[in-house]
Amino acid sequence: MNPINHVAIIMDGNGRWGLNHNGLRNSGHRAGLVTVEKILKESLRHKIKHLTLYTFSTDNWKRPKKEVDFLFNLLENFLSKRIGKLVNSGIKLKIIGDKKLFSQKLRNILKKSELKTSYNQKIQVNVALNYGSKSEIVNAVKQINKKKELITEKNIENNLYTAGIPNPDLLIRTGNTKRLSNFLLWQLAYTEIFFEKKLWPDFDVKDYIKLLNKFKKLKRNFGNI
Repeated sequence: MNPINHVAIIMDGNGRWGLNHNGLRNSGHRAGLVTVEKILKESLRHKIKHLTLYTFSTDNWKRPKKEVDFLFNLLENFLSKRIGKLVNSGIKLKIIGDKKLFSQKLRNILKKSELKTSYNQKIQVNVALNYGSKSEIVNAVKQINKKKELITEKNIENNLYTAGIPNPDLLIRTGNTKRLSNFLLWQLAYTEIFFEKKLWPDFDVKDYIKLLNKFKKLKRNFGNI
């Protein structure tokens, strides 16, 4: 049985779910947050040490401003109200991505959330915000050049947002879309990928457990036979 240390998820389908249910994309984002809490709880139960959630990409700025503002307000409210619960549950938060474009208020909340949960060890939730894998790799190379180090695989890994985090064992993408969308391109080199037809708010604990069990039974070769 393959051990599971790190699960990455592209939580696709919130907007479509909202349109299908009441014609409002933002209601899908709110429903998707409920799914996040369920999957996080189940990850804790399975003793998974890392969970990385693709929350907002560098390309998501192209969406209507009202939707972008709603997403950030949703995140701010969640962290403000639930940070105590995260701390008590042993959850450590890490933000991966470029935070420079966020409001000062959001940056402060993110920093405070990371600090308050920094000593927790049950699970680390890596929240990918304003994240794009190509820019992450370019930034890593720039950092290596700045340090006047050799450009090697190890040095690139050490300068990614995910430095010190094991690569994902499996990636789950919901929403019936089969692409990586500029997510963890370096880190997913040998990750097992599962595409799920359900939209993210409809993805439930039973679906999650089914994919975890399927992964555990796979034969993983890593280039070998």
